[in-house]
Amino acid sequence: MTATRLRPRATGRVTLADVAQAAGVSPITVSRALRGERAVDPVLVERVRAAARTLGYVPDPAARALASQRSAHVTVLIPMLSNALFVDVFEAVQRSLRPAGYQTLMGVTHYNLDEEELLLREQLLQRPAGLLVTGLERSDAARALIAQSRVPCVHLMEMSGAPGVYSVGFSQLEAGAEMTRHLLGRGRRRIAFAAAQLDARTLQRLGGWRRELGAAGLHDAALEWLDPAPSSIALGAQMFERIMREQPGVDAVFFCNDDLAQGALLAALRLGIAVPQRVAVAGFNDLTGSDQMLPTLTTVRTPRADIGMAAARMLLSLMNGDTVAAPCVDLGYELVVRAST
Repeated sequence: MTATRLRPRATGRVTLADVAQAAGVSPITVSRALRGERAVDPVLVERVRAAARTLGYVPDPAARALASQRSAHVTVLIPMLSNALFVDVFEAVQRSLRPAGYQTLMGVTHYNLDEEELLLREQLLQRPAGLLVTGLERSDAARALIAQSRVPCVHLMEMSGAPGVYSVGFSQLEAGAEMTRHLLGRGRRRIAFAAAQLDARTLQRLGGWRRELGAAGLHDAALEWLDPAPSSIALGAQMFERIMREQPGVDAVFFCNDDLAQGALLAALRLGIAVPQRVAVAGFNDLTGSDQMLPTLTTVRTPRADIGMAAARMLLSLMNGDTVAAPCVDLGYELVVRAST
């Protein structure tokens, strides 16, 4: 390879043409290879990447945007960085998109539909190559922005069967129902549901809890503890203390997120309430530390990293103009039974 004998242009910037010359291919082949298009021969892809590494080539995002009328970045909208769930999703997305030459630009919506709409307006002005958005709930204006932009879009964490909607996730309702069935199977009859944030996915888990308790003839609206405040360990402790004080007959508490449940277990230790003998405690998402609690926390493990990777792959196919055989992908969930139930 002659790459080491080439010199940058007067501007000091190695160009795509320099990489093409070093690799012995056309500039369009270089462009396609670095974008990760599957139509390019893998041997040529490796040759192009080797030349790019040797020359220190850095793609010019402005040039790519001019050529394609879109930038080389993908916008990822997530609700909150304080929830490790979405950090895991974003990291998986970034790991999947970077090798294909795409940068990820994060926007945090704070579970606010108006804020999400504003972020979409700002980002779509930059003509992103693709969009990854969390969930299916958004304002009508936001839906119209996505549709009218014609920017490929994949929805994370939930599933949609609507025509033309691409999604990767699992059934939040069924996951909530399965945890409730588990608690019923353990002989619990006064099962409270404690939730914070109250976003659409949390309410779907609530729906699963309601369905199963209703079918068992055990649903009691007084056992729904719903707080719109952000989810946290401290809030979980407070909610647990109130439930135990105001509803002493409760024999199980299903928390909508593990941080709440972790706070409840810490409160139980302080109060001398035996878990699970006196009351069972369950969570959701299997966050870091749940397997180290005392007792260890029963929870629902959600495949957030897998969702991020699968959604990124789906988006890459859409950005490349490929047909997506399965526009709605269900990655499921896992009930993880530990000592707290």
